[in-house]
Amino acid sequence: MDPLSLELECLSEPMAVCRLGAQDPIPQWATESPFFSISRTGEELSIVCQQSHVPAGVKSERGWRCFRVKGPLDFGLNGILASLVTPLAEAKISVFSLSTYDTDYVMIKQQNAEPAITTWLHAGHRVQTALSN
Repeated sequence: MDPLSLELECLSEPMAVCRLGAQDPIPQWATESPFFSISRTGEELSIVCQQSHVPAGVKSERGWRCFRVKGPLDFGLNGILASLVTPLAEAKISVFSLSTYDTDYVMIKQQNAEPAITTWLHAGHRVQTALSN
């Protein structure tokens, strides 16, 4: 696969990025979403999951659309994220990115999803969308 021509797929549900205390236990709601990511540091517990699973009162940033780079991607590939985020940075579109063993995910705020898609298409990427939610 040419890393400068990637295929992205939009996950169907809007996502949220949540912040809990560094020593808080991982809540059950965090792992009930079909897609979730959990990171713990000395300063915080961060959770990314479908926003419909986040209870009221949890500190969170809602309204993210998540785009998955179709993979799996080889660890030896260079410039995957750069080829996605550089055109967005030039278009003044902020991102939140995640990586797994197999692939990368780029999250865009809902109001910037359509401009991001247009930007990616102009950069030579292919995008499958599910932005109806």
